[in-house]
Amino acid sequence: MAHADSLSTTPAGGEDFAALLDATLGADTGFAGSVVTGKVVRIDDDFAVVDVGLKSEGRVPLKEFAPQGQKPEVKAGDTVELFVERYEDKDGSIVLSREKARREEAWTNLEKAFNAQQRVNGVIFGRVKGGFTVDLGGAVAFLPGSQVDIRPVRDVGPLMGSPQPFQILKMDRARGNIVVSRRAVLEETRAEQRSELIQGLKEGMILDGVVKNITDYGAFVDLGGVDGLLHVTDIAWRRINHPSEALTIGQQVRVQVIRFNPETQRISLGMKQLMSDPWEGVSIKYPVGAKFSGRVTNITDYGAFVELEPGVEGLVHVSEMSWTKKNVHPGKIVATSQEVDVMILDVDEPKRRISLGLKQAQGNPWELFLEAHGPGSIVEGEIRNITEFGLFVGLAPEIDGMVHMSDLSWDVPGEQAMADYKKGDIVKAKVLDVDVEKERISLGIKQLQADPAAEVLDRVRKGDVVTCIVTKVEQNGIEVKVEEVLTGFIRRAELARDRGDQRPDKFAIGEKVDAKVTAVDRAARRLALTIKGKEVEEEREAMKEYGTTDSGASLGDILGAAIRRRNQMAGDE
Repeated sequence: MAHADSLSTTPAGGEDFAALLDATLGADTGFAGSVVTGKVVRIDDDFAVVDVGLKSEGRVPLKEFAPQGQKPEVKAGDTVELFVERYEDKDGSIVLSREKARREEAWTNLEKAFNAQQRVNGVIFGRVKGGFTVDLGGAVAFLPGSQVDIRPVRDVGPLMGSPQPFQILKMDRARGNIVVSRRAVLEETRAEQRSELIQGLKEGMILDGVVKNITDYGAFVDLGGVDGLLHVTDIAWRRINHPSEALTIGQQVRVQVIRFNPETQRISLGMKQLMSDPWEGVSIKYPVGAKFSGRVTNITDYGAFVELEPGVEGLVHVSEMSWTKKNVHPGKIVATSQEVDVMILDVDEPKRRISLGLKQAQGNPWELFLEAHGPGSIVEGEIRNITEFGLFVGLAPEIDGMVHMSDLSWDVPGEQAMADYKKGDIVKAKVLDVDVEKERISLGIKQLQADPAAEVLDRVRKGDVVTCIVTKVEQNGIEVKVEEVLTGFIRRAELARDRGDQRPDKFAIGEKVDAKVTAVDRAARRLALTIKGKEVEEEREAMKEYGTTDSGASLGDILGAAIRRRNQMAGDE
């Protein structure tokens, strides 16, 4: 017990334990932990000496009087508020803090603003994980990354260091935590602007906006609290396949309100409406028949669109793309972005349509061929194809001429003559005819030589009696040659006057017979002949010359006399 009591007795020198503690840490007079007002007495090196009305003066580092990186502007005579950390330290000085005083003052003001749901001003000054730090006049707050703006911000640099309003979302003084939002302020302002804009919005108005989002069919433009749709067809007069070709997110644009529905609050915007319409006076600028250069912008199954100038396109229908390539997809003739020459075929300015021709700008190959190779010209080419009725000969890269089988040889039948040719052979031919409209060129190979039967055809007339050589015996008649160059045919009924003698098998190949010409087919180089007609005529002449109806002479006597007479005349010659 004595030992315990000795601990509670007053130490030597009359100082108790409390006194010793005060001597070490400073007496607690109630000022510690409070904010007091003081006057700057003087500036000593990096400290400001401040009189706060207590037994001694306090020293405050100058750096606490200005934000980091800035020069303090405090001077002797200034009145400042300071936080008393300790009334007196071991050196007998009062420990003061300007920074803590600002923090205490800031917290007090921030609590008032938080309770009143008022905005506060602050400055973003640093980055931390998940967001940023904000100086709210001495108190440091946390700004989450999602609360910086209404939409994601790629670069926060321009926002840092500049005062701006914030909304306090949460604060805990005991833990020293404050969470703020810049986005809440922007949304509130945006709602006010939206209401004001909607009330005054009218069709035809011209507004400034920012591209907020881009889709396949257009772009959404932020007009300041309200979004409008800028359709891809209203971005520019020229063809745009995707809005990203002309716009980027965040781009500032000037637009015109095309349509506005107050009930649904849908806004349709246009950019091209603020530009001059390139279709005005297009019929004068692009007259029918004129040739222009353009760029292929789009290819479809039915043709290709060609841009003559930005905003003005024409259609080249598939039928107007090539003189020679038929039923071919336009993509096999032209390619996107290809520069081509076209001819104006038709202009419908009210409907904004221009019909173009690609093949017309290149010249009709059949017209060009006719200019260079008229009928009678000799041409040479490769046999590209052989059909059942003739040969197709290549005359140009995409033009063929046809030699009908009847024009292969003067003497050999067509089917037989075709056997002498094969695909790939190089042949010469004469141009017989060029039909530009039907896109046909007729050629002839036999025409390279003179017709051996031409002279006989010029001499022989209907009614002449000619000597023939039998070349073929058929069931319905016999085929013969006249002067070895001209073909003739005698039908069965024309082989003899008497029906019993009208038998083709009575004739032998190589046998000579006389027949009368009944018809001359110059085009087919063929004669129609009759033996019967010749005999009937001879009988009539014999009756006329050697007998009368009452002479009593028989027909055999008369014919015999006539034949003897003719033979005698032949012998006299």
